[in-house]
Amino acid sequence: MPQPKVKLVVTGDDFGYCERRNQGIVDCFKTGGISNVSLLVNAVSAEHAAELAKRNHIPIGLHANLSEGLPVSQDLKGSTLLNKDGFFHGKMGFREVLQCGQLKMSEAELRAQVNRFCELVGHVPYHMDGHQHVHVLPGNKVREVFAQVLSDFGITYTRVPIEPGLKFCTFLPPHLRDFNEQVEKDALESIEVFHRYGIRWPDIYLGLSTMGKNMSVPNLKRAFGFTLEASLDDGVTSSLIQSTELMVHPGYPSQPHQGGCGEGPDDFSQSADRLHELNTLRDPFVLNYYRQQRIHLCAFKDF
Repeated sequence: MPQPKVKLVVTGDDFGYCERRNQGIVDCFKTGGISNVSLLVNAVSAEHAAELAKRNHIPIGLHANLSEGLPVSQDLKGSTLLNKDGFFHGKMGFREVLQCGQLKMSEAELRAQVNRFCELVGHVPYHMDGHQHVHVLPGNKVREVFAQVLSDFGITYTRVPIEPGLKFCTFLPPHLRDFNEQVEKDALESIEVFHRYGIRWPDIYLGLSTMGKNMSVPNLKRAFGFTLEASLDDGVTSSLIQSTELMVHPGYPSQPHQGGCGEGPDDFSQSADRLHELNTLRDPFVLNYYRQQRIHLCAFKDF
């Protein structure tokens, strides 16, 4: 067989969010659409997800969550990580509290989530990143604390969400372009920190431009085209196998009041966007494209 050109980790995020999401992710894995999953241990169906991963031999890592729902640690009373009702501040709320200088980062919750992962799954995560990209955020040493916890537990891999060609994705709405631009800026600044702690990540990241209804066969091909172009721009010879992570969110839509991380499911989870991603990822055209381009699906544990 010809040597693979690219090693591709397709990671299904938010595993554990609800049982319908879990089943959709498993179905996607079985048909070859994803090769890796990322578990939310504070989600209501985390235990169900862990059992499915064991039963189906799905490679699994930790989607550390500091932005949605209830904490795992019992030692966060009065923590600035939580609002007055005891929940995390939310995707944008976390960033707002951080920007105002009112958030004091603590290792306690991250350590509790890694330990909970080990209880559920039976081993240390093969990789660990942050739900809604909070792991690359600055201020009060957010990314530094993530890096320290990764290092302490011997978790080698994380995610650095810098997507080649993102600036050319003019089809994205302005609010999403602004958010993605900030994510990339934070990710670029996180590289020095993760390097210092000996943390690694795949050569290329994809996924900001292909979420929800923006995922399509042409868009995936476009993203991979920029991947190959970026590898050439970086002076990498074609004889080397590049590692790439594609972040995805497949699943069956959540039912109202079912799922989430303690506050119920969000709008994205209840929308048809998850099912759209699921169907696109297992589309025969996508799977054939991988074979034609010698893109080999694998997992973080294979590195």
